Amino acid sequence: MKKMYYAIFPLTLMVFLNSCAPVYKCGDSKPKKTPVTWSKNMKTVVSERDKLCTNLALKEKENAGLKNTITDLTGKNKDLTDQYNSLTNKNIDLEGKYKDLINESLSKTNQFNKALQAKSDELNNKELLLSEREKTLKEMQLIIARQDSITKRLNDILRNALLGFNSDELSVEIKNGKVYVSMSDKLLFKSGSSAVELKGKEALKLLGEVLDKNLDIDILVEGHTDNVPIKTSLYKDNWDLSVARATSIVRILTNDYKIAPTRMTASGKGEYFPKSDNVTAEGRARNRRTEIILSPKLDEIMKLLND
Repeated sequence: MKKMYYAIFPLTLMVFLNSCAPVYKCGDSKPKKTPVTWSKNMKTVVSERDKLCTNLALKEKENAGLKNTITDLTGKNKDLTDQYNSLTNKNIDLEGKYKDLINESLSKTNQFNKALQAKSDELNNKELLLSEREKTLKEMQLIIARQDSITKRLNDILRNALLGFNSDELSVEIKNGKVYVSMSDKLLFKSGSSAVELKGKEALKLLGEVLDKNLDIDILVEGHTDNVPIKTSLYKDNWDLSVARATSIVRILTNDYKIAPTRMTASGKGEYFPKSDNVTAEGRARNRRTEIILSPKLDEIMKLLND
């Protein structure tokens, strides 16, 4: 009961004071007139009320300050929100540009990779072609080396076979990978004739025996004259005579010594490829000649070139 009384008493007292005491606001110094005698407890209550009013005023002042702070913060929050939204929009734009750049970069990278692959394929093809050409070149070098060996061997054989003839009648030499057997006019023919003399036939016999044993040799017979004009019932000019002389030798080699006609070629050069000048008798004698040009067959080389 005492606890209940102490709890209700302040409330009852407040009601009583509000009805008895003169009304005044918090912050007034003291009441002007008191109709009743104030007890000690009442003074305590009033003192507590004053404290509460003071605290309330302080709280209201604090609240006003807080409201101002909230207002400032609200404004700042709005500014920050606007900045955030602006930055967000800029970020969206940047992400879009970034994606576009990435796509463009990927596209260029793909194009570059395709171009690089094409160049790589082209380089590989060129390397393969170069390798094939190097292989072909080596094969050709081997063939040429073998042909040079054949040419040197043939030159040695002919020199040995034709030792019985004088140098002014017959000579053997290698030029441009071929063997040139040059027979003078006085060894083979009489002046203005295409009929081969006996001594010339002896030389052709020795030559034919060598050629019959070397089947991989092609034979070109070239007739040459000096520049002294000739005109007979058989030959209109030196060119005509040079052709007839080359043909006579080809016939002897094919008919008498069984050299295959497919290996033989006859041609007349007339006076147009002189070996010496035609001013002196010695020079004209050197120009009146028949050259038998022997060359290894080029079938293997031609086959490589065509491949």
